[in-house]
Amino acid sequence: MLLLAFDTATPAVTAAIGESGADGSFTPRASASSVDARRHGELLSPTIRSLTEEAGVALADLGAIAVGIGPGPYTGLRVGLATAHALADALGIACHGVATLDALAFATKRNGPFVAMTDARRKEVFWARYDDHLTRVGEVAVERPADLHTGGLPLVGDGARMYADVFGEAASAPEPVYPDATAMAELALYRLHRGETLPEPTPLYLRRPDAVVPGAPKKVRQWVR
Repeated sequence: MLLLAFDTATPAVTAAIGESGADGSFTPRASASSVDARRHGELLSPTIRSLTEEAGVALADLGAIAVGIGPGPYTGLRVGLATAHALADALGIACHGVATLDALAFATKRNGPFVAMTDARRKEVFWARYDDHLTRVGEVAVERPADLHTGGLPLVGDGARMYADVFGEAASAPEPVYPDATAMAELALYRLHRGETLPEPTPLYLRRPDAVVPGAPKKVRQWVR
């Protein structure tokens, strides 16, 4: 099955096409990534178009879509999710969610415990602990770096890189810094082959968005002399 995967929950816009065999093997067909926190909407669609050309396939050849569900900043995250839903609806194929930190963790291929984290802005990080690259322990959370107790485990991701002065030696090798869509495609196909249920393609929000609907205007009292 051909699967298109992409993620816009971090400053990176990453997309890839991968293929799974009947035995569960994975073959990457095409991939591209760029880092620009302000241009997710401009970059994603052209990137997908170029990937189909590179892979020599048409969108109609896809069997499924996997999209990063975050957590991440609201504006960037919704670009990927809206695109995934639109494509899946138009093509009549399944759309699956993948937690962005799970994709980041999978790309490490680590076989021991570690913590993955991304920048949450507001001087906070999104983070989760993993027993290995496939096994998350507990839920994804958001925390201030100074308040986060990592147990001295190695740290990976942009959050670790940004706050290396806080985390010290544990953040000395934070690569990969951003999620990679090839790893996301491989992880999604691996889980689907095993008959696992992937998350719904809905945003994983851990706090309210920065933009809010304005409240009702304040009443002005008239003073009568």
